[in-house]
Parts: sequence; C-alpha cells; structure tokens
Amino acid sequence: MKDSFGARSTLRVGDHNYEMFRLDALENEGYDMGRLPYSLKILLECLLRTENGVSVTADDVRALAGWDPQGVPDREIAFTPSRVLLQDFTGVPALVDLAAMRDAMAELGGDPEKINPLQPVELVVDHSVQVDAFGSRAAFQINEELDYERNGERYAFLKWGQRAFDNFKVVPPNTGIVHQVNLEYLARVVFDGDGHEGEGRMAYPDTVVGTDSHTPMVNGLGVLGWGVGGIEAEAAMLGQPVSMLIPQVIGFRLSGELPEGATATDLVLTVTEMLRKKGVVGKFVEFYGPGVSALALADRATIGNMSPEYGATCAIFPVDAVTIEYLRFTGRSAERVALVEAYMKEQGLFHTVDAREPVFTDTL
Repeated sequence: MKDSFGARSTLRVGDHNYEMFRLDALENEGYDMGRLPYSLKILLECLLRTENGVSVTADDVRALAGWDPQGVPDREIAFTPSRVLLQDFTGVPALVDLAAMRDAMAELGGDPEKINPLQPVELVVDHSVQVDAFGSRAAFQINEELDYERNGERYAFLKWGQRAFDNFKVVPPNTGIVHQVNLEYLARVVFDGDGHEGEGRMAYPDTVVGTDSHTPMVNGLGVLGWGVGGIEAEAAMLGQPVSMLIPQVIGFRLSGELPEGATATDLVLTVTEMLRKKGVVGKFVEFYGPGVSALALADRATIGNMSPEYGATCAIFPVDAVTIEYLRFTGRSAERVALVEAYMKEQGLFHTVDAREPVFTDTL
C-alpha cells in the first residue's frame, strides 16, 4: 500500500493505539476538508487507506478531495467496503460459489483452506420465514418448527459455511429482519481491523454493501452503505472494489424540531415526497444542519430505509451525540463507543449543532 499524502498516523483511545489515515493530511496539499460532505469524506478515507497505485491512485484521491459540486460525474473510483451483508436468498448461492472454489483449488493441488472471504461477511436468515400460524401464543413456536422442517437442509449448509470459512458469520433464523439486525447489532460505525503488514489495529469507518434493498437503513447510524446485486456482493467478499463514479450529493438541511402533534411518520413521508419531487435518483442524499440533533436515531434510520422509494443511492446522517447514545443503548461495548467517538472527532466527522456546513450539488 502507498501513502502518497503522508496520511498514516496513530490514534490512542484508552489503552489502545490504532493506525489511521488522517483526512486533514490533504490540507497540506491545499484541499479544504471542511467543505466536503460527510459521505464524501468517508469515501475519501477509503481511497487514502487503499491507495495502491493501480486500482486506487494518488490522482483518484486528488479528484475526490477537490470535488466539484456542480461537475458532471465522470471520474471513476474504486470503493472497497469494510464488510458485506447478505440475506439467505442471495447468500446461499454465494456460499455455494465459495465451496465450488474450494473444490477447484483442491483439484488443482492447492490448499482449499486458503479460499475465504477477504472482507467480513455477515448473513442474516430472514427471507425464508413464512407465517402459517398467527393470533395465538403458540404461533411463534409453530412457525419456527415449520421453518426448520422446510429449510433444514439449507440451514445445515449455512451452519457448515460458518464453521468452514473465515470471515463468514450467520445470524440464525427467527432472530430479526436483516436491515434491522444490521442497525441494532452488526454495524460497527468505526471498524478496528488489522493494520498494514498485520501490525497492530487499524481504525476506519464502517461501510457496507448488502444484497437487501433496504441496506441504506444503516445510513441513519452514519454508516455509508447501499444495496447491490449478488455478483457485486460476491466480488466485494473476495476483495474486489466496487467501481463507481464520484457522486453528486444533495444536501437536505434540517432546522428546528417537529411541531406538537406531528409524528415521525409524518416527517418520513414528507421527506420522501420532497426528495421525489427534487429528483435524486443515483445520487447521495445527506442530512445536515442544526435540526439533525433533534431527530431520534430510529427516525433517521427510517428515512434512510426509504431511500429506495425516492431512488437515492443512500440517505446518510452524520455521526453525532445521538449516534453515540444509540450505540450505548443497543449494548455496544464501552471500548467500541469510545473508539467511535474519538475517531470521528479526530477526523472531523463528528456533527455538532454549530458545525460548519459543507457544500453540496444542490440543497433542500
């Protein structure tokens, strides 16, 4: 890996040191990091961290750091998500492909154990569940028994996959809906993965691609992510970056708070209607302004969850004090919460009421 901008640094949180790539290192090159939207800073950190001179070059970093809000998207970049999220309908074929690759490796005389996902992969079993019984106390048990009876072979295969492959975990059936489990349990907000050359730990933003269309629900937590097809997800599992154009970003400014009598549903439907009228298909939507802090995280997640309804790639909220409180509320470890808060503040990614407002392609 390269470090053309001298961005590699160390962050100490509690008793732990983490390697990181500082965004403000680019200010030495004359770039103003404060003008960039939160979502683009997340992409920029990814480019800094994965620069190799081939798929990600110093010119790619410069192109994103000097982003022109009014420019027509024409620069392609390679985005490497931190993890991959699967559900059982698309996850089973992906696991079959991994198993087939191991068979091929064995036939060629190689070590099949070397075939593993390079990025963390989490599969949530939720699409197989059917409702046969309802309206009684025994309904859950009846449905669960029928579920295992119908899908026992598939579930046994998934359990084998979890044991056989590194970096592959399965959330069992009857646990919850994939995008809800992602929000409440799986999302790290800030990863602490292996550092370069395996030395120490590296802190970097949690980003995700998922095979569920409502993957952007996790945008409410400040995690950049969106839905992809099965082939794209498999490629990401094997360490291949997602090829994308540097996006246009639509800013949605929030101020004040909900009036008495208005519900979160009213807010979500109003935001959805406004974004449909604006026309945000294929664009990033980012929420900013002093009103962000007045919005509960559940409401943020619902707005993010609706992004397929108005066609945006994602609809993201920055990390702030509400995010930190939600992480505590959902049982994330004290170490994780401390890392998220320290890292986001160090990188200038932590939102406050008086924070400088970024520039956008257009605003609402």
